[in-house]
Amino acid sequence: MNRVILFNKPYGVLSQFTDKGTAGSPRPTLSAYIDEPGFYPAGRLDRDSEGLMVLTDQGALQARIAHPKYKRPKGYLVQVEGTPSDAQLAALRKGVTLKDGPTKPAEVRKIDPPASLWERDPPVRFRKTVPDAWLEITIREGRNRQVRRMTAHVGLPTLRLIRISIGDWHLGGLQPGAWRWSTEAGR
Repeated sequence: MNRVILFNKPYGVLSQFTDKGTAGSPRPTLSAYIDEPGFYPAGRLDRDSEGLMVLTDQGALQARIAHPKYKRPKGYLVQVEGTPSDAQLAALRKGVTLKDGPTKPAEVRKIDPPASLWERDPPVRFRKTVPDAWLEITIREGRNRQVRRMTAHVGLPTLRLIRISIGDWHLGGLQPGAWRWSTEAGR
């Protein structure tokens, strides 16, 4: 039986259980939040991104969740700097060409600022003279920092990125640093 943990990764936490980075003060890792032996993340989420991570103790399921060939949709709330134009949104929907090649088309829509979103620590920088906006973006690949690179490519740098879904798994009301066992199939 597949056992799955859904975790809301806070900003600044590494998506691994140990910090193999530079010497000095260790950075926070998953081990500060999850004490279940044998579980490993299915995919990564950048240190400066927040939101849903799926962990499992089954290697085959881990591969099916993380590998791009399964085209599992991943949904994000993205706060961008600037006011998105129709042309910028259309470019993201069509797919953009990054240094590592063209991206697949993304589902993109402009949304109102999420009402029930937690505060980030540290807060996103605020500048009175530069507007920002929120987008909901769904991709079906998983390149390194892909959403950030896509929005920057069209002139909308990402200020905050929160993954809200992977396949059928959803963040729901899970608070930062909290986790729960999944009761969903997660196809």
